[in-house]
Amino acid sequence: MVDRLANSEANSKRISVVEGCFGAAGQPLAIPGRVLIGEGVLTKLCRKKPKARQFFLFNDILVYGNIVLQKKKYNKQHIIPLESVTIDTVPDEGELRNGWLIKTPTKSFAVYAATATEKSEWMNHISKCVQELLQKSGKAPAGEHAAVWVPDSEAAVCMRCQKVKFTPVSRRHHCRKCGFVVCGPCSEKKYLLPSQSSKPVRVCQFCYGELMAGGRSDSVGGRAGNFRDISDDDDDDDDSSD
Repeated sequence: MVDRLANSEANSKRISVVEGCFGAAGQPLAIPGRVLIGEGVLTKLCRKKPKARQFFLFNDILVYGNIVLQKKKYNKQHIIPLESVTIDTVPDEGELRNGWLIKTPTKSFAVYAATATEKSEWMNHISKCVQELLQKSGKAPAGEHAAVWVPDSEAAVCMRCQKVKFTPVSRRHHCRKCGFVVCGPCSEKKYLLPSQSSKPVRVCQFCYGELMAGGRSDSVGGRAGNFRDISDDDDDDDDSSD
C-alpha cells in the first residue's frame, strides 16, 4: 500500500498540509517515496511534566511538535529517522497508561496513547516501517540508544549521592549517559558521547568512571561551574527534552 500511495496526489496533499501547519520554521517534508502513514496526539513524558504533542508517522521518519492550534498550527518541529528507532512497551503506572519508549542514539523518551488499541496501532505501524526500512537498506538495527531521562518530579534528592535535596538553588541536572537526575557536585564531569553531541556533555561521576574504565578518554575534567552555557548544559527549560 505504501508503494501505491508514494506518488499519489492524496498523499502529496496530506504532506503539504503538515508542512503548512509547521510553517516556515519547519523543514520541508515532501520527498520522492515518502508516505504519511498516520497522525495523532500522544502524551510525551517531558522533563517537567507530561505534555500533549502532535505526532506524524511517515514511512521513513517520525515527526512531532508542540500544539499551538490543533490541526492548524504546530511549532518546535522534531524529525526522527526511523532507521535508528527501537520501541519498547512501558508498563502502566498510575495515570500514565498505554505507553511505550521511542529510543534512538540521539535521544529517547516515553509517549502515551489514549487507549490500548491506539497504542497497539502506533507500535505496530512504527515496527513495520522500521523493519521495511532496514530490509531495504541492509542495515542492522541501532545497537546503542540514548538514556531515557528520569522526570524531575521523580527525584526529590540526587539519585547518585542520595544526600543533596533539590531546591531553587540546588538545581537538578541530567546525566546524558544514564538519564538520572543528579546534583551539581555529582555531575561535574563532561564526556564526549558522539551520538548525542559534537561536544562533551554532562555525565554523572558513576558513568564517568564507567566510561573511563572502558578505555576511552574523550572527557573534560574539572568542575562544570556555575556558568550556564545554554549550548551544552542541561537544556533546563521546560521543553528541553522535546
